[in-house]
Amino acid sequence: MTMEKILSNSHTQLQYKIKKLANPKKAVILQRFFKTGPGEYGEGDKFLGLTVPQCRALAQKYQKLSFVDVSKLLQSLFHEERLIALLILVHNFQTGDNNARQKIYNFYLKNTKYINNWDLVDLSADKIVGAYLLNKNSTILFKLAKSKNLWERRIAIISTWQFIKNDKFDLTIKLSRPLLKDEHDLMHKAVGWMLREVGKRDKKTLINFLHRYHTQMPRTALRYAIERFSETERRAWLTTKL
Repeated sequence: MTMEKILSNSHTQLQYKIKKLANPKKAVILQRFFKTGPGEYGEGDKFLGLTVPQCRALAQKYQKLSFVDVSKLLQSLFHEERLIALLILVHNFQTGDNNARQKIYNFYLKNTKYINNWDLVDLSADKIVGAYLLNKNSTILFKLAKSKNLWERRIAIISTWQFIKNDKFDLTIKLSRPLLKDEHDLMHKAVGWMLREVGKRDKKTLINFLHRYHTQMPRTALRYAIERFSETERRAWLTTKL
């Protein structure tokens, strides 16, 4: 079979281009950065060494890849292929009709085991899960927040970013309360980040939350939440009980 025949299939063509862009030296750096060693949060994840802009460009070019092929891509052993699949899903969710959006939302939640690092969550959760739930019952997020799976818990809080962008802060506040007790630093960062996003739009809501909970907050979460405050304000929240 000729190379031309092989590359006539979009999925095969995409994987061929991914391999052409692979950078083994960068892959080693990424595997360290994303903590893929034994006992680390990304244990066992494999990288090819593509950059995020390269992944975005490929996702843009192959945005019409069939849903079946995107599903296969999401199940890849390689991080970048899963990222490209998610970026395609985000695009198709944003441009699709209600039926397409529901299909992608359901598919996303059924395949969270493949959405298994912080960048994969952060580049997709609010754009799919948050966007779908914006004017619907959001009980599923409280279920995800109680999951034993770190990435499902992160999906829960990051999904609220879509609500924050629409000046709806209650969901973020309600989910943040139980997640303050989370043991993982990646969750402390995520909760603090979302609280900071609330504060950028409504500082009073954030300050009310801090008055009640700042002494219970992990240091990392608190630092992220108050990052946009003045130096004097930050020092006060970090050193005193207001």
